[in-house]
Amino acid sequence: MKILLTGGGTGGHFYPIIAVAEELNTIAKENRLIKPILYYMSTDAYNETLLYENNIKFIRTNAGKIRKSRSIQNIILNFFDLFKTALGVIGAIWRIFVIYPDVIFGKGAYASFPALFAGKILRIPVVIHESDSSPGKVNSWAGKFARRIAISYPEAINFFPKEKTAYTGNPVRKEVQQALSVGAAEFFGFNKDIPTIFVIGGSQGSKFINEVIIRILPELVKKYQVIHHTGVNNIKIVEESRDVVLTEKELKKRYKPIAYLNVLTLRMAAGLADIIISRAGSTIFEIALWAKPSIIIPIPEPTSHDQKNNAYSYARSGACSVIEEKNLVGGVLLSEIERILGNPEEKQKMINSARAFARKDSAALIANEIMSIAMEHEK
Repeated sequence: MKILLTGGGTGGHFYPIIAVAEELNTIAKENRLIKPILYYMSTDAYNETLLYENNIKFIRTNAGKIRKSRSIQNIILNFFDLFKTALGVIGAIWRIFVIYPDVIFGKGAYASFPALFAGKILRIPVVIHESDSSPGKVNSWAGKFARRIAISYPEAINFFPKEKTAYTGNPVRKEVQQALSVGAAEFFGFNKDIPTIFVIGGSQGSKFINEVIIRILPELVKKYQVIHHTGVNNIKIVEESRDVVLTEKELKKRYKPIAYLNVLTLRMAAGLADIIISRAGSTIFEIALWAKPSIIIPIPEPTSHDQKNNAYSYARSGACSVIEEKNLVGGVLLSEIERILGNPEEKQKMINSARAFARKDSAALIANEIMSIAMEHEK
């Protein structure tokens, strides 16, 4: 049995693919099936260690972006990227013909287009998953011929044929599903009796959120402890700014900037956090599984065309509040933190709503469907 996985070269696409791959291997083991041969086709391997650990063979492809802005520069880039995509499609058709997988699983984005196009041409069954509340161009197109479609947000069903679409939630790797609270305060050198705020600025950090946090940091550390994921490229300036705005040694101990979140640090921070401040990417689904109140700050358009919708979709569940960047000033963020943490009933309501929104079985649901179609195709 051969299964090809494909998706855009970002964490929001890559890590859910890994979660599904984990479940595919688990299903084969539990049912004493021959272990599936897994492939990952994209423009970038993203994390070679995780591919190796899950026995996934990487196949590189070419794919170009289509930029909406009509500037001269983007028109030129789009022109050359059309050729890049055409070459990627030709290469994908040949490579996939040689492998001839039993099913292709796509997570969307431009990097998945060559593999999905090849699947359509070669009449290989396709399963897709949409992470956002409204689909991007590739998944909108692939939804027309995909055998099955999985969605993360209930609203997304309005964009796909209902008879072959299922609300599964977003796959999350098993190793990050459970927050760690035991020993978390000691891990960060914090006091377990002081409320803790965990700030996640996306996989690369967020300069905008970093600046707002630094602005209100002297006020924050008077009442709270702060774990702040800054991003690797931003850590130096954040640490320099901290040293300027925090001069009292005891208060400085309440602030912990972190350049990169490995799995252990992420789980410890989640376990200790009383509230999480985050962007509106796939981290929303981790926050829901951790059952934590949150303040979601979506990346604005035109940089992101989906985060705003994602944020408000999650907010409708009652699990979070949303502050758009145009409204995000230090005083507003500080006031919202105090409103939630100072109101036990509101905090508990958010916790309950997050639990109700979370789907622990998302990866298993998708993997079972992939395996079912793959075995059918094998015959």
